[in-house]
Amino acid sequence: MLYKYEAKTKEGESRSGTIEAGNLDLAVSSLQRASLVITSLEPVEKSDWFHKTLTFGSGVKNSDTMLLSRQLATLFSAKVPLVQALKVLGAESQNFALRRHLSDVLSDVQGGLPLSAAFARHPQIFSNFYVHMVRSGEESGKLEQIFNYLADYLERNYELQVKARNALIYPAFVIFVFIGVMTLMLTTIIPKMAEILKDSGQELPIYTKIVIGASDIVRNYGVYLILLITAGAIGAWRYSHTPAGKLAVSRVMINIPIVGTLYRKIYIARFADNLNTLLTGGVAVLRALEITSEVIGNEVYAYIVREAMEQVRSGARISDALSRFDDFPPLVSQMIKIGEETGKLDFILNTLAVFYRREVNGAVDNLISLIEPIMIIVLGLGVGILVAAVLLPIYNIAGSV
Repeated sequence: MLYKYEAKTKEGESRSGTIEAGNLDLAVSSLQRASLVITSLEPVEKSDWFHKTLTFGSGVKNSDTMLLSRQLATLFSAKVPLVQALKVLGAESQNFALRRHLSDVLSDVQGGLPLSAAFARHPQIFSNFYVHMVRSGEESGKLEQIFNYLADYLERNYELQVKARNALIYPAFVIFVFIGVMTLMLTTIIPKMAEILKDSGQELPIYTKIVIGASDIVRNYGVYLILLITAGAIGAWRYSHTPAGKLAVSRVMINIPIVGTLYRKIYIARFADNLNTLLTGGVAVLRALEITSEVIGNEVYAYIVREAMEQVRSGARISDALSRFDDFPPLVSQMIKIGEETGKLDFILNTLAVFYRREVNGAVDNLISLIEPIMIIVLGLGVGILVAAVLLPIYNIAGSV
């Protein structure tokens, strides 16, 4: 970080300028070593428009962080010094944002900060989980092993996210197209057919009246409907970012039919994988539970893990604490209990993570295979009802002529 200072020499001469240092204490030490008496020292805020534009969002994907972890592990195994490793990776990175962040990390490390503390200053890229893993590697002298753990973990987590996201892309696209086609028909085709049907003087079926009414509403109040839906979406989005909203959304996600089961398995796999990685990296149990609650990604499970942490702090075992919550299957608490009794908790957690990742893969594959026929049935029913509502009265008119 850049600091602006004003100081005096021993002879009383005024000096001013800027100094680059990892933190305020290091800046003070550097100036004192230069035999300067500090009168003012404050960080320089980078507030120019260009810098703000660059720092809007991290611009770094999970895959970039995963690759960075793997490259650091490789360089450490080759006995490359940390500063040199950061210089090499910063120079070779194809991602401008990551290159900029690595440059800041390098400056902090050269200024005297530990690597974990330098990473902690970039939370948009390096999560609390990541920072604590690196810190445990620094304390144990196993940074190479820790970065391999991190790369493996990020890769597994990324695969889970992509798997779940890809399962929902196709139905979302089909539903979007279906809504577009139905809107087009209600605003262009149905009004013309409705005029013919009304002029015939024939009594229309109830479903035809419903379709014509829907067409009138869309044509006459479509703009207001869009505004209402937009306002509702914005309100729901803002509510979802409140503590109560996050909890409500998380609860809904794990209770949606079919998809909710998939999400439950994803969060349990993430819980087991996070906890195993942290414990393997040498992080204390209580701290590992706390970090896991922060990165699990669902407020319901985060609350459960935090409650389990408090019970463990009071002397309970993890298995006993988790067994009190229905959102964790009995299999999980029983397996963890075996790991605690045998002293192989990390092995059991890894086994659980592998098992639930396979369950997620199987559930996603089954969901994908079911989505297409379900979408065909739903779309067929929607189009069939719309066509029947228009064509059947026309057939009746033709038959009565």
